Amino acid sequence: MASDTTHLIVGASLAGAKAAQTLREQGFEGRIVLVGEENERPYERPPLSKGYLLGKAEREEIYVHPPQWYAEHDVDLRLGATVTALDPAAHEVTLADGSRLGYSKLLLTTGSSPRRLPVPGADLDGVLYLRRLEDSNRMKETFGSASRIAVIGAGWIGLETAAAARAAGVEVTMLERSELPLLRVLGREGAQIFADLHTDQGVDLRCGVQVAEITGTGGHARGVLLADGSLIDADAVIAGVGITPNSQLATAAGLDVDNGIRVDAHLRSSHLDIYAAGDVANAFHPLLGKHIRVEHWANALHQPQVAAKAMLGQDVAYDRMPYFFTDQYDLGMEYTGYVEPGAYDQVVFRGRTSTGEFIVFWLADGRVLAGMNVNVWDVTDPIRALVTSGQAVDAKKLADTDVPLTDLLDHPDRAG
Repeated sequence: MASDTTHLIVGASLAGAKAAQTLREQGFEGRIVLVGEENERPYERPPLSKGYLLGKAEREEIYVHPPQWYAEHDVDLRLGATVTALDPAAHEVTLADGSRLGYSKLLLTTGSSPRRLPVPGADLDGVLYLRRLEDSNRMKETFGSASRIAVIGAGWIGLETAAAARAAGVEVTMLERSELPLLRVLGREGAQIFADLHTDQGVDLRCGVQVAEITGTGGHARGVLLADGSLIDADAVIAGVGITPNSQLATAAGLDVDNGIRVDAHLRSSHLDIYAAGDVANAFHPLLGKHIRVEHWANALHQPQVAAKAMLGQDVAYDRMPYFFTDQYDLGMEYTGYVEPGAYDQVVFRGRTSTGEFIVFWLADGRVLAGMNVNVWDVTDPIRALVTSGQAVDAKKLADTDVPLTDLLDHPDRAG
């Protein structure tokens, strides 16, 4: 590879930093430019709703690399810089200051943004969203002064911020449109676990409700008005109603975009020299046989490593099964696999939920599609093997804690 070759990464995130690291580890000697809108060097986002928000992790712990790493590895890190246009034909991007950057290969790790509440009052001070470090800092300050908050949306962000608020002694009312938290993600059986967890911790969980307005006085949010006329008083409102991939650059440049930037198994977009990884990538998964977009830390960690290798001409594909985790109160959970709503026909519990230590499996035609281990550790690998094997398993043995998970496959050495 010529030394004057430039590989440009737009998005100074965990994904962007890991791509730059992989390029150097794989022997790339050309120029690497890593551009990010934030003024913070690349950091990991899970602590923002977990350890850092809870005050259990120091600020310096969240960063991907120490400050000197970028200079030591000859990575041109440009912070506080926004890319406003992409020209695939010219192989260059335009920045907000009017300057242009050329590239040989481009990786888009632009991530995603929180969806905004589409109701009156959503722009009031005290309506909080969580995506960036500054958001987490503001939320921590709010927990120190507020006596009661309302959380709109019982997804992962909503649940984790609610748990952090309760840990800080704040009263929490959680408002969710669906019948249960995480219903589309975990199905009724898994969703009930998190509903019970939060109500047991004193959260006023209200499901099946519609938010009509954020009420306020003096420009500050003071409550939430529901469609049925009921009013929830609150000193602040946290909105966790999903995220949207930041694919605007790709759309304007004419790349194939559909719920994120569509890329193949090599993470290459519809333009041969442009790749995408992380939240913004809707990638073809060779084991699942379909495009999926995964909004979790593990994808941002591992996907860019494959993208970087592909940018260097290596024949690689991203086929890791989706994985995510959460920590709420005394519950720690890992989830491995992929299940679309309604795509399973059986749920198997291994262990008793009453003990707080169990595994839940989702199956279709006897095949394990996903597994969620709750306060049970060191089982991710065998769960992944069950999922990737495609083999039907005996449901009774799957539920039997005396039968090792590794004994359930006919040929465990052939599992992924």
